[in-house]
Amino acid sequence: MSSAIGANIRRLREERGWSQARLAREVCRAARVQGEPVGRQEVSRWETGKRTPREWLPSIAAAFGVPVESLKTPQKPAEPPLPTLADFLPDDDPLAPLSARTGRRIGIGQVGDLQQRVHGLRLADDVLAGGDLIRPALRELRSAVKLYREGTHTVEVGRQLLRQIGELAQIAGWIASDAGQHDEAERIYRIGISAARQAEDHTLAGNIAGSLAYQMSNTGREAEGLTLAQAAFNDARAEAPPKARALYLDRVAWAHTKAGGRENGQHAMRALGEASEALSEDGAGIESPAYLYWVDAGELRVMESRVYTEIHRPLRAVPLLREVLSGYDATHTREMALYLSWLAVALADANEPEEAAAVAERVISISADVASERTAERVRVVLDRLSDFADVPEVAALLADHAA
Repeated sequence: MSSAIGANIRRLREERGWSQARLAREVCRAARVQGEPVGRQEVSRWETGKRTPREWLPSIAAAFGVPVESLKTPQKPAEPPLPTLADFLPDDDPLAPLSARTGRRIGIGQVGDLQQRVHGLRLADDVLAGGDLIRPALRELRSAVKLYREGTHTVEVGRQLLRQIGELAQIAGWIASDAGQHDEAERIYRIGISAARQAEDHTLAGNIAGSLAYQMSNTGREAEGLTLAQAAFNDARAEAPPKARALYLDRVAWAHTKAGGRENGQHAMRALGEASEALSEDGAGIESPAYLYWVDAGELRVMESRVYTEIHRPLRAVPLLREVLSGYDATHTREMALYLSWLAVALADANEPEEAAAVAERVISISADVASERTAERVRVVLDRLSDFADVPEVAALLADHAA
């Protein structure tokens, strides 16, 4: 019975496009109770069957505008439901405010200060690697969570704090992943998804989930990465601006690519086309979150070239990569090394080992002083690919120089 009730609550909530936090508020309003005796975590427990809302059933039914019996009647779904971001959240909420808060009163000014620091960290990531930024990033995240949990603030200020914690978690998770700390990155990403959902910012939640999906796809968890990338897109696309939809679809394309197989390759190309269409809808008068400043046609071409490289279509990949690299900002050292690494692999696939070796040498040279696990892994991939041409003098010399 409890599983049927939980499934019905979730189905009715999703049909209305409500978050779990929104349903909690509606239930309290229907019950005419003061404060918030029902919160997002309690709704989550109902939906997963961990707790049966016996005394709350009339209020839940009233909030939805349905008979109580309809909550108890098992519904046979026509097809398995799509996964949602809630499926990827931890049971325990590390963002739950403390019952006895001893911190100072937090106002919108402190939120603005945090917003500036988050943006500064994001800009620093453009030119510095994860190994250089991991400590300050984690320090900022711990400080922000402590501020939210221990400080006193209005509901609106709390929501703005949660949004900034979500943005901070996205960039801190990205930095941790770049430093090779994948377990830590996943923990941070999940905190960020939780914060964004509690703030009812579905666009931000989708961005963070897409970052986690990207990590999964790149670390041997291709099926999980694909499921999460699709869930991120499905959950947020209704209200997401064009740039955000383009980014979600970019990550769906990469997840399909890493999943492998001809059919996934076709899905990847379709997602890339849809990403381009979404970005074409952007323009003057359309507001996008500031954290999407880097999403543009050039970034879509980068992903397209990477997909072509991964599915071994070098005649398409090589011209795209050369075009991207010809106008790329050389101060973005890590990205330059990464894009060159895909060019080296594409050239090897095109049976141009001499040129591939020359590009690989640039990758290794640029990566030498970059504290990034991403670039280190790409160097390993490039050298492994070139080992097929060990009888070519230029390749043999490169492999000998970098045998370690």
